[in-house]
Amino acid sequence: MIHPVITSCPVCSQTMKVTRLHCTHCHTTIENQFEFSKFAALSKEQLHFAEIFITCRGNIKEVEKELGISYPTVRGKLTEIISALGYEQEKKTVAADKSKVIQMLENGEISSEDAIKLLKEE
Repeated sequence: MIHPVITSCPVCSQTMKVTRLHCTHCHTTIENQFEFSKFAALSKEQLHFAEIFITCRGNIKEVEKELGISYPTVRGKLTEIISALGYEQEKKTVAADKSKVIQMLENGEISSEDAIKLLKEE
């Protein structure tokens, strides 16, 4: 049985290191300190969301339909993943965000309830 890689120590929660790789075919073993991919730090749920987002080619409307969640929830999950990957969110002006929300509402991309939620987040 194959188990998923554990990236955090179950005792102290610090990041684990991979120190050994083994080929089951030829039995070659390599020992050293290897780093995990940034994506290894994502939770199972975050990885699932990222897969859906990619298969939907980044189309938030499609992600909403696929997962049955609202635009603000999709946006929140993306923000969470960006942070988990270690990237800073770009600071935008509140006025630019408000105009974008209004434009999305006018285009029918989001509901009035979603627009209100987004404007309250600013």
